[in-house]
Amino acid sequence: MADPMEEEIQREIKEHKILIYGKGTKAAPQCGFTVETMQFFDKFGYPYELINVLESPAKREALAKMTNWPTLPKVFINGQFYGDTDVLGPMETKGELDPLLKEAFKNE
Repeated sequence: MADPMEEEIQREIKEHKILIYGKGTKAAPQCGFTVETMQFFDKFGYPYELINVLESPAKREALAKMTNWPTLPKVFINGQFYGDTDVLGPMETKGELDPLLKEAFKNE
């Protein structure tokens, strides 16, 4: 039987084209890396959601297992895990991120 926490995470990933699992909320981020990731996506102009994993240690643990990525934030675009800005920044520089975002929002 599937883990209920993993099922919840999968639902959240499907609901949002860009999903950031981080520390804090959009109004009150609680980590510099979360702020950096929000600023990174703000410049593209696409909507994104930030889910605060500090409220749920079980969710944080499940995400680490699912992604094999120990740190936060964790970014999903169009259902695919991409790590954080250490991965996304170079993708942007190489021109790989813009097409990915356009594809994710093509029907919006």
